[in-house]
Amino acid sequence: MSTLRSRRSPLPVIAAALLLPLAACSSGGDEGSGDGGRLRVVMAFPPAQAMSPYGDDAVTLSRLAVVEGLTTLDGNGAPQPALATSWKRDNATTWTFTLRDAVFQDGAKVDADAVVRSLTAAGKASPLPRVLSDTRLTATAQGAGTVRIVTEDPDPLLPQRLANPSLTVLSAGAYKGGKVNPAGHATGPFTLTDVKGAVAATLERNADYWGDEAKAPGVDVTFVADGTARANALRTNAVDVAEYVPIAQASLLGDGFVHEFPSARTNGLSLNTRYGVFADPAMRAAAREAIDSKALVDGVYEGRADTSQGLLGPGVPWAAEERTAPTDRAKAAGRGEVARTKQIVLATYTNRPELPEVATIVQQQLTKRGFTVKQVVRDYAQLEADALAGKYDAFIQARNTLLDTADPVSYLASDFTCDGSFNISQLCDPRVDAAIAEATSLAGTEERHRAEMTAEAAVLGADALVPLVHERFVQGYDGDRVEGVALDPMERTLITADTHVG
Repeated sequence: MSTLRSRRSPLPVIAAALLLPLAACSSGGDEGSGDGGRLRVVMAFPPAQAMSPYGDDAVTLSRLAVVEGLTTLDGNGAPQPALATSWKRDNATTWTFTLRDAVFQDGAKVDADAVVRSLTAAGKASPLPRVLSDTRLTATAQGAGTVRIVTEDPDPLLPQRLANPSLTVLSAGAYKGGKVNPAGHATGPFTLTDVKGAVAATLERNADYWGDEAKAPGVDVTFVADGTARANALRTNAVDVAEYVPIAQASLLGDGFVHEFPSARTNGLSLNTRYGVFADPAMRAAAREAIDSKALVDGVYEGRADTSQGLLGPGVPWAAEERTAPTDRAKAAGRGEVARTKQIVLATYTNRPELPEVATIVQQQLTKRGFTVKQVVRDYAQLEADALAGKYDAFIQARNTLLDTADPVSYLASDFTCDGSFNISQLCDPRVDAAIAEATSLAGTEERHRAEMTAEAAVLGADALVPLVHERFVQGYDGDRVEGVALDPMERTLITADTHVG
């Protein structure tokens, strides 16, 4: 016990040191026209591309309420008005969007030329934003307040796609010197005014916001990758909001500071359907029967996760209503047959702290069924190429099932079709491809959701992936003092115009 305490004791000091500048600049408070002082927020992922909207930093900008696109999403992933007030589909590949009367944070007017400029720049970015990896679009101005968007192929999900943070709309001032700088050139309720590398950022209230004015006068942000340090910063009142509190720290903080909610992430065991032991459907079925999801929820996640339900969990609320039973499942091999197989290689990565522990319990469960299992645990960057090449028999990963369009059809296509770009299970099943193609072709949300669950049943029937658990996110803040923090399963919002210290 003394060794454990000696390892952990410096962390509050580390957190305080990391966050001291933030606390100092926030201590005075600025009442402004809001309901309280400045917000102090610690984020988990430092900027990786100098706040470029074309990579993962776009999500950070979205979570801090800095940027907006033509549309936004509701809790079911359906598109809602943002900078566009309405839209209509003119034909299979052509859409018309009517713009809102709004101004950028630098005072320039939001008009059709600005939208065209922003979407065109995103389409020419290198590397290309993931949301545009499977489509090409061309935007043209149809007067000052109307934009026509034409896609290369029919794209029923275009309104959802345009809600992606990488397709944010920025003013002309953002595009100078061959770079894209959203600071002061976006439209959200908060204006990014300063970025200190990968350490900190400052936001101020956007007084000209088209919607409800932000209740907080500003936000002071620090970036701290260490989850324990983020939790300790919250515990010592160095911050008001701590993003992504680790499971191990949640019980130490207590219920008043811990706010958990279902996510769109499913942690699953991908089985190699093409090479090795699991090319045999009976062996995949045996592996699936060996898995005890509840043991993982209780033993690794301390009850702060949901037992496996399918590819899509509670963070996709419509899925349970439309779910159908898996189809055409093979009969599982018996323990004796399993025991005669060669050693299998089970891989996972260290970047998500719970996964190595999950792998250890899964190894025990598979061993109990008769499999001989070797673990490979490394940094994700060292594993991805081999996983995609089919070098492992089984691979444990945490997968966001809503991906870039906030609809699971892109996840299904990338992970489980013959030509899928992220097909770790190496699945190539004509029935699965046909089911996913049917879902992709449908414009109606309800019809597409039903088709997606038919595709889910086909994937689960093939035992290409064994769902392990559905993660819950844990955000940290004092519920008696901080209000308006967004608990978003799609991970796109955190701080909003309503977030403030009461």
